[in-house]
Amino acid sequence: MHYRNGREAKNGDKIVMFNGGQIAAIGVLFDAVPGSDYCNGSIAPTLGGSVSYACLCDCLHVEDLAALLAEKGLDKRPEGM
Repeated sequence: MHYRNGREAKNGDKIVMFNGGQIAAIGVLFDAVPGSDYCNGSIAPTLGGSVSYACLCDCLHVEDLAALLAEKGLDKRPEGM
């Protein structure tokens, strides 16, 4: 089981799920079973709300998302703010 960018998915990972170009869920992956990248597992929300069903091909590990933001220079607050 793998995320959108090919990283291996593991229960306990902190992930972000996207839907239609927007963030649909942020939380911790659980109940994912090896063998499928689609509709596999659930996301326990870290910001409150209900549990979301995880489609791993629509998810990224938070470390990978942070790396993408850093590549674009968006990991730091603009000067003077």
